[in-house]
Amino acid sequence: MIAVGLPTIADSLGVTLTQVSWVITIYLIVMATIQPIAGKLGDLYGKRNMFLLGMLLFLVAAAACIMSFNLLWLILFRALQAIGGAIASPNASALIREVVPKEKLGRTFGTFGLLMGLGAAIGPLVGSVLIGAWGWTSIFWINIPFALFSLLLAARYLPKSRKQAGGAALDIPGSLYLTAGLTLFTLAVTHPKLMNVWTIAILALTVFLFIWQERRCREPLIQFTLFKIRMFTSANVAILLSNAIMYSTILVMPVLLQNEYGYSVQRVGILLFIFSFAMSACSWFGGTLSERLGKKRLVLLSFAISFAALLGFLGIYWYPTFPYIALVLLVGGIGSGMGTPSMQTASLQAVPKDVSGVASGIFSTFRYIGGMAASVMVSLFIDYHELFYSLLAVALAGLLVSGGLSERRVASDQAGAA
Repeated sequence: MIAVGLPTIADSLGVTLTQVSWVITIYLIVMATIQPIAGKLGDLYGKRNMFLLGMLLFLVAAAACIMSFNLLWLILFRALQAIGGAIASPNASALIREVVPKEKLGRTFGTFGLLMGLGAAIGPLVGSVLIGAWGWTSIFWINIPFALFSLLLAARYLPKSRKQAGGAALDIPGSLYLTAGLTLFTLAVTHPKLMNVWTIAILALTVFLFIWQERRCREPLIQFTLFKIRMFTSANVAILLSNAIMYSTILVMPVLLQNEYGYSVQRVGILLFIFSFAMSACSWFGGTLSERLGKKRLVLLSFAISFAALLGFLGIYWYPTFPYIALVLLVGGIGSGMGTPSMQTASLQAVPKDVSGVASGIFSTFRYIGGMAASVMVSLFIDYHELFYSLLAVALAGLLVSGGLSERRVASDQAGAA
């Protein structure tokens, strides 16, 4: 909703579109940096407690955004809203891992993905209607009843989760290094002009300090030993590759269709809705199928379908008709949605329950990095032929990575990681 509201917000606050784009940039930075920390906090202090805290912050921040009368305050309150979302999101996934039986996880995450996808699909449409009727503040007003409803239901029905024993504490230095590193990385992606030799050197130093801190810390923020578990590593790399394909499609299609083939905004909106709706529906369908076909086969099928869709995208240059583009975007949505529940299930099943919060936070961060990679790829390739060829290589990499989603070695890998 916020994306379609940027021009209206800029006019209302008397700022440029470039300046108001920080309303989105700050959200990306905070979501990327806080989620691994929030996952660890959930393991330490209870996932239910962290989810409730996240939803409360989101609710308060949405109300505060309504009362923002200049850009600085709106950016600050959007950052607070992102903190709430970042705390709630990984702990929601980790709670599902705790309470849902193993044999139903795929189906559950399929439903979870369906609802998340539908939210993304209808957001721009709902946002445009609200802004047209009641102005830009309405896109924050609409958050309040949903956040309040979620908060009350969560307080009533979510089970209390176990906390880590033994006086474990949050790794503060590691958290600071991770926040600084991911902030610089996100800025590099969203605002390349800010990058120079000094910022690259600082980023490299920050990464080194983070790895050094985590390897010597008794209770690390991110346990690198988890990446010894092949299924966990494969699931995280798979979601990164899948999101790179998905976000590249969403970012490039409006530009390609409007600039080169004269499509109207409305027709582009319909085509992207087809893509998003197919992705949402197939997320649910894929979650159901994962219990029958297995996670490895379903993720393999997902990347194979995405590969076929990308070949179809190249065909747009010869057949730029609405029915053809709708068909290939439909296939692309099926490929992007079908494997996601299996990837998420695999990442959480691969680790012990007491670190499911950390695992969920890592998965969310890899998901965001995939989206950032898409932004970089779209900006680098002026010729979209080259972009589609690169994405074909990404899909091939996904086919190879899917081979690591076998459950046979999980127990031995967990023992080695411990």
